[in-house]
Amino acid sequence: MTAAHPQDAQIRTLYVQLLDGWNRRSGAGVAAVFADDGDIVGFDGSHHSGRLSIASDLRRIFGTHQTPAYVGLIRAVRQIAPGVAILHAHAGMIPPGGNDLDPALLTVHTLVAAEDSPGRWKISLFQSTPAAWDDQPGARAALLAELRGLLAPQ
Repeated sequence: MTAAHPQDAQIRTLYVQLLDGWNRRSGAGVAAVFADDGDIVGFDGSHHSGRLSIASDLRRIFGTHQTPAYVGLIRAVRQIAPGVAILHAHAGMIPPGGNDLDPALLTVHTLVAAEDSPGRWKISLFQSTPAAWDDQPGARAALLAELRGLLAPQ
């Protein structure tokens, strides 16, 4: 086990804000947590580069497509170099108008955060990779159950 990153809470907050912006279908909300030269590689393999392009591209996507909402679970945050950290998470998606996760839309999230000024962190790269795990159906089922547990009323 590695020690927690000193700015663990700030980096986790970036991820939460990213998902919140996505779930609100706000291109500006998503882009706000990115560095000026940040990148997103989407679940479908699409690539959006630069904070302003991310905002514009996502505004267009949200305006023309019904996008699923994310439910995410942060697995780890660790420093990879001074001023650079990586966050690993798993997420599922709830289709528009639905109230349950779509088993075909499980994903692995990787977020690289960089300190762009003292104490101010931004996302340099966010990648969403389908969690196909074709040879591990038990892992997919376990992740689906774990994420569904986050949806259960407390």
